[in-house]
Amino acid sequence: MSDNTTDAVEQGTATEVETDATSGAAEASFSERYSEILAKVNGTLDQVDWSQMGRIGKASGVILAVIVAQILIKGVLDAINLLPVVPGLLELLGLVVVGQWSWHNLTTSEKRGAVVAKVQNLRKEYLG
Repeated sequence: MSDNTTDAVEQGTATEVETDATSGAAEASFSERYSEILAKVNGTLDQVDWSQMGRIGKASGVILAVIVAQILIKGVLDAINLLPVVPGLLELLGLVVVGQWSWHNLTTSEKRGAVVAKVQNLRKEYLG
């Protein structure tokens, strides 16, 4: 029985030595692979045009801000629509504002001509 025990201990010691040698090789292999990967990543990042990335970042930031603003506005409008009286009052307010604007700007031919001229100037200014 003692021979079997001695053999088992020797085999365990031999296995530990093999494991240590394998883990040392694995560590060396891992550090080499890690260095290679870092070198490739750095090479790729060196090829990037960072001035162009700044423009892309600004544009995506503006788009993100617009999306967030639209979500917030939609939430506020949905909350207002949940109140029973407010949507009807807002429609009435819109009709009053349109009526007043029409009364002040469309009652005479001179005022209508001025509105048409203003629209044409805006169209020419923005559309070319």
